[in-house]
Amino acid sequence: MTQRKAPPPPDAPAPAPDDFIERYRARTEAQNAAARARLEPLAPGERPWPLLAATAVAGISGVVNLVLYAAGATIAGRHPSAAPTLLFSAVTIACAVGMWRRSAQAVLVFMALLAIVIMLFSLLLVEASNLLGFLVPPLFIVGSGCLLWKLVRVLARMQAPTAG
Repeated sequence: MTQRKAPPPPDAPAPAPDDFIERYRARTEAQNAAARARLEPLAPGERPWPLLAATAVAGISGVVNLVLYAAGATIAGRHPSAAPTLLFSAVTIACAVGMWRRSAQAVLVFMALLAIVIMLFSLLLVEASNLLGFLVPPLFIVGSGCLLWKLVRVLARMQAPTAG
């Protein structure tokens, strides 16, 4: 059983805020340095499975979005406007190409898109009015969240300094 540290007497002076902040920063930086030391940089040509999955998701979503737009698909009875559709497709296809080339910037942009997807589907879940509205958003939220979480380590490994 561990013993808890006794609180200081009520008349003892409180530690200075600057002292606490400096100790906190030093402790946090030591933890960060230890985490960075454990990171193993990606080997030349290495593509971990989260990076491959993200590349596939980005590429497929961009191409499918273009194909559906060209086929005249409608959303709530209306054809979506061209600019946002083409912009989204261009960004996701560029992310797919960049992630295939192992670009950290492409991974970061795709992670931001995943965060936006999570927020949008969370809002859709709030206003769900039928069974499909309650079943589909959690699938996207969980899937995007898991991929986002796995990409954090991949991005760290991409940015880790190489020895030598």
